Order: sequence, then C-alpha cells, then structure tokens
Amino acid sequence: MARMLQLGKGAVLLSTAVALHGCAAGAHTAAGTSPAEEEAARTAIRSVLTTQTAAWNRGDIPGFMQGYWKSDSLVFIGRKGPTYGWQQTLDNYKKSYPDAATMGQLDFSGLRISVLAPTAAQVIGRWHLARPTAGDVQGYFLLVMRQVDGKWVVAADHTNSQ
Repeated sequence: MARMLQLGKGAVLLSTAVALHGCAAGAHTAAGTSPAEEEAARTAIRSVLTTQTAAWNRGDIPGFMQGYWKSDSLVFIGRKGPTYGWQQTLDNYKKSYPDAATMGQLDFSGLRISVLAPTAAQVIGRWHLARPTAGDVQGYFLLVMRQVDGKWVVAADHTNSQ
C-alpha cells in the first residue's frame, strides 16, 4: 500500500537537496527540528500506520484511507501506474479489495522513518497480507508523509508487490 505527491520543478529540486543533505549529514536531525521533535514525528507517523493497519484488519477501507491526505494532490503509484486524488485511490482500493477474504490481515515490518523537514518525512517498509483463502501477498512501499493541519498524512504512496 504505497503513496506519492505531485510537485513543481522547484519543489522537486528542493526536496532532492533536502534528501541529499540528509544522506550526507548522517545521524543529524532534519533542518529546523530538534531530536525530540523528530522522535515526536516518528511516533505520530507510527501511530498513523498502526491506525491504518487496525482499520484494514477490520475490513474498514474508508478508515484505512483516513491516513491519506484527503486531496486531489495525493498520488498512489502501484503496478498499474499512478493514481491521483484521495477519492480515486479510495475507489481503487474498494474495487481491488471487495471483501474481507480479499483484504486479509495486514502487517507492516522493517519500518524506516526519516524526518526530512519539520513537516515532511519518508517511510520505507514491507507490507504483508495474510489471506488464507485468496493467497498471501507482500511487497515494499515508500511513503512521503506531510504534516497538514497538525496531522501526519500520506501524501504519496509507491507500493509494489512480489
């Protein structure tokens, strides 16, 4: 279940510069954040993912979608290419997972949360759906998360399956 955001050319260059600075800086905090603020962001982001997992596992796709940015700028990149917008992403999930057996039980593992700026982060991890009747599926994801109106949300999701 992955995620992504359409940005203008200048924003892409800025985000690339921030990402490269983060690589060069090693364990330093993101520009403008203290270690305590970064840990608070990581905790809040983990909470979003935990809430999404719980919603998915009870068959609640609209609840799962509450972790996504409710915007036409949300982008989800999966095996069929990019999908733009919250509503279209919701509709695709409902079509791809029409019942509890197809949804299965979701778990995330190997999470690596990198705070890039006070209101931006990326999450890399592995997802797995345990589906006894439909067959298990799994893969990796890269999320771009933003803090919007004080709440961390997935702005971009790039998910693959194996």
